[in-house]
Amino acid sequence: MSNAVIVKTSELPETFKDVNSHNLYLYVKSYLAAQRANTARVKNRTEVRGGGKKPKAQKGSGGARWGSKRSPLFVGGGQVFGPSARNYNQKINKKQKVLALRFAINTHVEKESLFVVDSVKLESGKTKDAVAVINGLNQRDTLIIVDTIDEKTYLAYRNIKNCYMIEKQEVNAYIAAAYHSILVEKSVLEALKEA
Repeated sequence: MSNAVIVKTSELPETFKDVNSHNLYLYVKSYLAAQRANTARVKNRTEVRGGGKKPKAQKGSGGARWGSKRSPLFVGGGQVFGPSARNYNQKINKKQKVLALRFAINTHVEKESLFVVDSVKLESGKTKDAVAVINGLNQRDTLIIVDTIDEKTYLAYRNIKNCYMIEKQEVNAYIAAAYHSILVEKSVLEALKEA
């Protein structure tokens, strides 16, 4: 594997510069909203089991009228305004997704934390070789973007806690912004410039 080279600002197309950071904010907000489990739910009085028979006479007891033991007033009754299934998705335009990714990449370039190599492939498949590559970057954590993940390279990098490897079609603005540095193959960077 060749030595990593820091990408300079001048190497990026003009379309990557002067992108508003709000595009990244909107994308991250949309991405995280889509990750929500949306499983919080309670039963209202129509869904709670039982309560078919009128619990006591309408008149004569001197108390209030009871229509069902499954009323929200009683233990075991339905919930009144509890959580139910809802749609958390937040729409974001395709153009904003592209701008968000450009902003994230440009931020790494400005911080000198975008490294490019000809190939990330490790023929040895050894984790110690992968650790040497990551430590050579001298960064807190690293996102590795490759064209195609082969088995030996995957085995070498998978147990390193401060790096994560993805293929080029998995790249998005959220994951690009989440890591302190990016190690990318030259062919992949060219493809990202065209996006």
